[in-house]
Amino acid sequence: MDLKGKNALITGAGKGIGRAIALGLAKAGVRVGLVSRSSGDLEQLASTISSQYDTRAIYATADVSKRNEAEAAYNQIKHDLGPLDILINNAGIASFGTVTEMPPDEWERMIQVNLFGTYHMTYYALPDMIKQNHGSIINIASTAGERGFATGSAYCASKFAVLGFTESVLQEVRKHNIRVTALTPSTVNTELAVNAGLKIGEEHRMLQPEDVAELALAALQLPDRVFVKTAGIWTTNPQ
Repeated sequence: MDLKGKNALITGAGKGIGRAIALGLAKAGVRVGLVSRSSGDLEQLASTISSQYDTRAIYATADVSKRNEAEAAYNQIKHDLGPLDILINNAGIASFGTVTEMPPDEWERMIQVNLFGTYHMTYYALPDMIKQNHGSIINIASTAGERGFATGSAYCASKFAVLGFTESVLQEVRKHNIRVTALTPSTVNTELAVNAGLKIGEEHRMLQPEDVAELALAALQLPDRVFVKTAGIWTTNPQ
């Protein structure tokens, strides 16, 4: 499917996977709406896209875990670009610790950003997609949503929830020609991974943000009749 001229909103677009997906979509001729908490990152990315590609790039700052901010950002992007064809729910945070070590506020924050951020943007995008009888939603999950590990209770719970949310929404909206897909990459070399404890010097062993972006674009370019529920991606160089 040709993506040129379509409208997309990407959360967590300022860095890492979100930035790589935004650049990949812009290269394909998609008009992109960029959302994250940092206006500086978004301004730089929008400028880069506008100078390198023949498409539009606009941005709105928001903490998507907060419903009012998510709604305002969605409405701003829609006002400037028009109804969305593509939603990329990428915004996420990660930290690790045992259940008794991790402060409850930190545990709750992980759920708020990773799960409720995904829910909020989907909630606001779906009515327009249903009205136009088409759309594609990609939720960035993780292999941590497929299996738990020690010190990962909060992160794994949030990503397990994203996978369940994805499958349920897919069953609700596929009759409206709306595709909902979850991508489950293993560890990706991003600032988030470094902050969460990635060992410096091992970056070459990780997936790169551009790898995940290529998978996202491949899923979006499939014929409209094809629905992909979940797609995993791992490195050929095991850790």
